[in-house]
Amino acid sequence: MDWFAGRLLEWFEENGRKDLPWQTDINPYRVWVSEIMLQQTQVATVIDYFARFTQRFPNIESLAQAHIDEVLHLWTGLGYYARGRNLHKSAQLVVANHAGQMPTEQQALESLPGIGRSTAGAIRAIAMNQQGVILDGNVKRVLARFHGVEGYPGDSKISARMWLDATAHTPATSTAAYTQAIMDLGATLCTRKKAACEQCPMRSKCVALAKDMVHLLPTPKAKKAKPLRTARFFIASLPNGATLMEQRPATGLWGGLWNPPERSSDTSIDMYLAELGLKASDVEQHTAAVFRHTFTHFHLDVEPIYLTLKRQPTLAVEESSSRWVLPEHLENNNEAIGLSAVAVKLLTPLGKTQDR
Repeated sequence: MDWFAGRLLEWFEENGRKDLPWQTDINPYRVWVSEIMLQQTQVATVIDYFARFTQRFPNIESLAQAHIDEVLHLWTGLGYYARGRNLHKSAQLVVANHAGQMPTEQQALESLPGIGRSTAGAIRAIAMNQQGVILDGNVKRVLARFHGVEGYPGDSKISARMWLDATAHTPATSTAAYTQAIMDLGATLCTRKKAACEQCPMRSKCVALAKDMVHLLPTPKAKKAKPLRTARFFIASLPNGATLMEQRPATGLWGGLWNPPERSSDTSIDMYLAELGLKASDVEQHTAAVFRHTFTHFHLDVEPIYLTLKRQPTLAVEESSSRWVLPEHLENNNEAIGLSAVAVKLLTPLGKTQDR
């Protein structure tokens, strides 16, 4: 065991976090769910989602048997919804191809949707007592600073260098504790901003600290201006409180989630009403303030238009891709549907859902 791993384990024994929900009743399924949820998401946010998700789906079989709408409903507000879709798909594959048991080999784990090299390493290290190697965002930050690695970690050459460092430091014994420890170090001391270097167990050999480069590493990705898109969302409700919702295609943006109907920004209210077989006298209408929702690659300016319908539209609604949804169906887990973050915000003024 090298100096880095030994020193880190000493620190973890006294200072590491050992009471997070996924650190109890450890098994491959719980570790897998937590690792997927923690991608791009802070621990404080994940705790409640993890508790609800594992209470409803305590094992791989229960997740595999669930309807995707219920899975995405429990994911509502957590973002990056492809993670939830991939969890569901992978659970079905594990049941079908591995008798419901997570595979133990790195390659087999990586073959499952949503499980990459680092996530597979975490599952093997924490839940299977194997020498799995991880390189998530926290670990990249720790290693980039400790070794003084300059260059964006997403570049292939820099990534390859960092995987070599990560592998070299990962011990053959106490791998689970080491894996938890290095993630903890990045999450609690070697943070992106205002790193607590004076408390860090690695400070005596940290290259970035010696060169006063902690604030510069890891090297960020060159920023590009995000394009701006606009869209109108029509929130149409019946006298009984039901709201018209449309399901997105299974793949792509908001894949499988439900939104109020989205149309181009040049779609007038009359044009949309014509889709429903209605005219202006059949509705009470009002608009709300435009708000911006930011995705990884672009901004979306959302223009809400609220329509209270005085009568049932004459045009039929196709149940496969759109439906009238009663308020209780938005909250009842047995009938719930997955909502995008934009849908949650659009429906909240109607008192039909609350953002988690």
